[in-house]
Amino acid sequence: MRVTQSSLDLNLLVALDVLLEESSVSGAAARLHLSEPAMSRTLGRIRKALGDPVLVRAGRNMVPTPHALAIRGEVRAVVEQARGIFIAGGQVDLHALSRTFTVLAHDTLAAAFGSALFARIGEEAPGVRLRFLMESHVDVPALREGVADLEVGVIDTRSPEVHTEHLFDDRMLGVVRPGHPLLRGRLTPERFASADHLIVSRRGRLQGPIDTALAELGLTRRVVGSVGTYPSSLFILLTSDLVGLVATRARPLTDTLGLKTFEIPLPLPPLPFGLAWHPRHDADLAHAWLRGCARELITAG
Repeated sequence: MRVTQSSLDLNLLVALDVLLEESSVSGAAARLHLSEPAMSRTLGRIRKALGDPVLVRAGRNMVPTPHALAIRGEVRAVVEQARGIFIAGGQVDLHALSRTFTVLAHDTLAAAFGSALFARIGEEAPGVRLRFLMESHVDVPALREGVADLEVGVIDTRSPEVHTEHLFDDRMLGVVRPGHPLLRGRLTPERFASADHLIVSRRGRLQGPIDTALAELGLTRRVVGSVGTYPSSLFILLTSDLVGLVATRARPLTDTLGLKTFEIPLPLPPLPFGLAWHPRHDADLAHAWLRGCARELITAG
């Protein structure tokens, strides 16, 4: 910020952090218990200090400028370090905690465990809000840039600046509608490959590890298409003869819909489920509590 030391107001950092998180003056005002005019004046001070608009109109919404996006992670880190300094005795009062956490997670995890996690948070830290973000179709350093506070799922990052914790190895199951022909008789790789398949891919890919395993046996399958989310694929499978995939931890979703799962007759690589976060959260007791909640609920499932 282009301010002198004597005029530096660290409250502007807190306000900037909330503004970038909410992308809304009214939302930030509610979070900070300020009036909208007061929040607008604070945004004006931030704009003057940074020499940047920070948030600009895009239709009915406001979006961060490129400079605001570039400094978002650094702003979040400074604010969280300051919170850590003022936590007395290494404890955090969860009932007094007012904070929004952003979790980057596969949609099946949000669908399967989101209800239990929201209930847990509501009981232990009612002032905390949880925001799930789906994986993007492009790879972005969401943890480093402060877009997300925690990643849950199959962690494939190789970044040395991200901490990871392995929870368990999962595996994929086939999933079809009740009465599907594949459910009758012995399922061989040949029968499995002969069916029509539906892929889930956030990038729109039409092949995956299944195709690699089939190729090693000299087999190919017909993929009719792909969709971006697992829940949408399950509804398609429910009313078609297509074959899909789901992780074993997401079976509550298939069971709820009445879909049938089966073991895939192929040697497939395991799915290493875990947690990932930026090191700036290591000393953040509230973040450690969130990690503990996610760890407990997912591993129990």
